[in-house]
Amino acid sequence: MRKEDVLNALKTLDERSKKRNFTQTIELIINFRDLDVRKQENLIDVKVNMPHTTGHEQAKALLFAKTVAFAEKVKDLFDKIIPEEKIPKLSKKEVQEILDYDVILAEGPVMLTVGKYLGQALAPRGKMPKPINPNKEEVERTLASMKSTMRITNRKGKGLPFVQVVVGNENMQAEQIAENILEVYDEVMRALPRQMQNIKSVYIKKTMSPAVKIF
Repeated sequence: MRKEDVLNALKTLDERSKKRNFTQTIELIINFRDLDVRKQENLIDVKVNMPHTTGHEQAKALLFAKTVAFAEKVKDLFDKIIPEEKIPKLSKKEVQEILDYDVILAEGPVMLTVGKYLGQALAPRGKMPKPINPNKEEVERTLASMKSTMRITNRKGKGLPFVQVVVGNENMQAEQIAENILEVYDEVMRALPRQMQNIKSVYIKKTMSPAVKIF
């Protein structure tokens, strides 16, 4: 897919879109063909590091903490903090809720406890935490990096014959949106068994606009 084609589609999208009283997101839709989504091996589940922030990246963050002082310092950076001593007491429901977090970190020494009590639940889902040092600046850098990662999957129900993902918003420069689109497209294409041959069509749309075909 050429950047020129993406930029032309973005221009057409702007021309066909009505102005709304809120900032609309821009979504990319990649439709598949000759792909049996009933088969596990044909389900797409990739993480893409977006070149430019969209404001809609995965951002729900959880921390497993050992020291109270560290947890207090970084509490404003996380949606939930679980102290090490509470890990063995987590209920099945609470463990299930952990799987909903997009970014999971653990103060280094807590990794052993997480592995012992939660490894069987988290590891198969790719949700084992990333170990970090008890340093707020390092945590901020790590979160900024991980929150720019977008998960793209068609693992919904029995599998979908397409993926749809936010790649920007209408306040962003067209060049930035195009670069995000190309990054997502390339990662999804590489994850497909027959790559380009499994891609039927690609569209972009705003929150409340008709879709515009890139190809």
